Amino acid sequence: MNGNNPYAGAPGVTGAGQASADRELTVDQMDALRRAVAGIVSRTESYLPEGFAVGSELSTGSTGPLATVAVHPPVGHPVSAGFSPDADELDAGLTDEDRNEVARGLAATAAFQVMSAVGDDLTPAAR
Repeated sequence: MNGNNPYAGAPGVTGAGQASADRELTVDQMDALRRAVAGIVSRTESYLPEGFAVGSELSTGSTGPLATVAVHPPVGHPVSAGFSPDADELDAGLTDEDRNEVARGLAATAAFQVMSAVGDDLTPAAR
């Protein structure tokens, strides 16, 4: 029963259900995260034709900040990519290569969802 006790655990260890103090971001770091995620959304949209909805969400979980970028294709299942950056990553900045990789991956996966949903039964409208 010791594991169920909210006072159990070693001193200095974050308790169950408690936010970790070392995972808190400064205002500047949160702004950097918002800019990075907005850039990923913009790049993802640039790879996709109209009809694909791209959005993002920033939240704070028990392990710290969480960033999610999602794409909802016109048909098929939505796809998303999420990450939980630490303060050092945000201070160094997310590289353009990392942002492009996430955007291309999301766009390709969303396009695959459309292709999977439609199948090979489409008759070409033009040649």
